[in-house]
Amino acid sequence: MPRLALLALLLWCVSEVGAQIPAIGGDKFAGLKWTFVRIKYNTWDNEGGARSRSLSYWDDPWAIDAPAAEQNLSRRIKSVTSIGVGDPQVMTLDDPNLWKYPWIYIVEPSNLLLSDAEVPILREFLLRGGTLTVDDFHGPYEWDLTVKQLQRVFPDREIVEIAPPHPIYNCFYRIDKYPQIPGLGSFLSGRTWEKGGFTAHLRGIMDDSGRPMVLINWNTDMGDGVEWSNAEEYQGYIKWTAQAYQMLINEVIYSLTH
Repeated sequence: MPRLALLALLLWCVSEVGAQIPAIGGDKFAGLKWTFVRIKYNTWDNEGGARSRSLSYWDDPWAIDAPAAEQNLSRRIKSVTSIGVGDPQVMTLDDPNLWKYPWIYIVEPSNLLLSDAEVPILREFLLRGGTLTVDDFHGPYEWDLTVKQLQRVFPDREIVEIAPPHPIYNCFYRIDKYPQIPGLGSFLSGRTWEKGGFTAHLRGIMDDSGRPMVLINWNTDMGDGVEWSNAEEYQGYIKWTAQAYQMLINEVIYSLTH
């Protein structure tokens, strides 16, 4: 890249990062521990039958954006807060080590197929204080598929909108509006949405105290936002990277402190 172009890019990045000055000092969270735990899950195949977990580690939908997304987000949380950040993990819901971690992540949840054994495990994990974040699914069809699985876990609890001024929007960064982060393919096509998912929403399933046990990032692709934050060839995408980091970090910090 020519030096002048690189300088312009760096100055632009500084202006973007400057806009991300936290509302709360990162040292407030000393003593907290967090690890990005990606859940490896079963899916349905095109014929409608159960498909077991792939032997190829990164081929299935559960692995989208990995391992760059968790590596980048982990580095960023470590750099802007005093939270103790562990090495990213991949595990299944029936892994006995699941209970060591307060936060888990499922990408492309419209592909998720929970087994009968996994449903009560996930319910218990969430009711004990854990948080599940789901991300990168779009449009009404994928919404319905995702809700079908979540309702197996909590058939008696509603999915509710989580919009400003909910404190998740100012627990670290001040965020005025929930962001729609385009996947890289949508960005290269000149749009922020896909599959008819025109409006981004943060929704959730609450416990009896009003704590969001499940954070639902719908019609947005936070994973792509953090996965591609180091890609110099997509300079214009940095705008979306900044917003994805802000929102995901707020979601993590809120889940650790509530």
